[in-house]
Amino acid sequence: MTRAMQRSEHLSATQLRREISARNLVRGRHYSHETSWGPAASVIFSHTDGVHGNFLPASWSRINGNPAWQKRLTKSYTASRYVPRAQDRRRFELDCATSSDALLMNIFCYPRVLSRKPVCTLLGIEPGLSPEFGFRPAIPLSNNRADRTEIDMRLGSLLVEAKLTEADFQRAPLRLLSRYRDLNDIFDTDLLPIRNCVVHSWQLIRGVLAARSTGGSFCVFCDGRRPDLIDRWFEVMRAVTDSSLRTRLGILTWQEIGVTLPKPVRIFLDEKYGI
Repeated sequence: MTRAMQRSEHLSATQLRREISARNLVRGRHYSHETSWGPAASVIFSHTDGVHGNFLPASWSRINGNPAWQKRLTKSYTASRYVPRAQDRRRFELDCATSSDALLMNIFCYPRVLSRKPVCTLLGIEPGLSPEFGFRPAIPLSNNRADRTEIDMRLGSLLVEAKLTEADFQRAPLRLLSRYRDLNDIFDTDLLPIRNCVVHSWQLIRGVLAARSTGGSFCVFCDGRRPDLIDRWFEVMRAVTDSSLRTRLGILTWQEIGVTLPKPVRIFLDEKYGI
């Protein structure tokens, strides 16, 4: 575990969500927004006059100038039913202050951020790449078909799963696990987090399978204040038996990424997320 992880305050998903929401209620004084119902109310921003409270202006401008990136903005907000006047307009997932996808795009759509040597060195990528959001790898299934469930971001051969205030890495019925053609070549399945016929950390297992099928690497981005998510990653990692693949798997905290970024981005991350 890195020093950045050790220094971070430990928070639960709910506690981190509340902290980020409190920060964005203050930020919301200067931007169009609304709040959802519930004990951990979410702040939902909207764009007006060419600005969006959930995004850095420079990142927002570049996103809207790239049709593929702009399409990512249309992901539905699944908790819209908890927003007052829910029928007034459609809300989107990346409008939410706690959206990990919005955090990811704020950073990697910022001008020239992927030309910075510290960023590229940390990620193990070549400078000048363009991110692809919502990448769908063709993970081979036993029936000669492919699972095209999306990965949050691809940078060249690097696949990224991003998390912030999500409770976990999702779960799935055990019967779905056996569909994957290369499962037993990659994992000691007895070590996978399977309890009561439910597979935990489902997105992590699929990410490892995607790295194998694409010949690339897979990295988890999460908050250093969430040791529970970090522990779940290492729980899956210990089940990987393919030694070559293990060297292409990793985890980084937003805090570690943050110190490599331009000053305007660092200020934004501190103000908006406490990173």
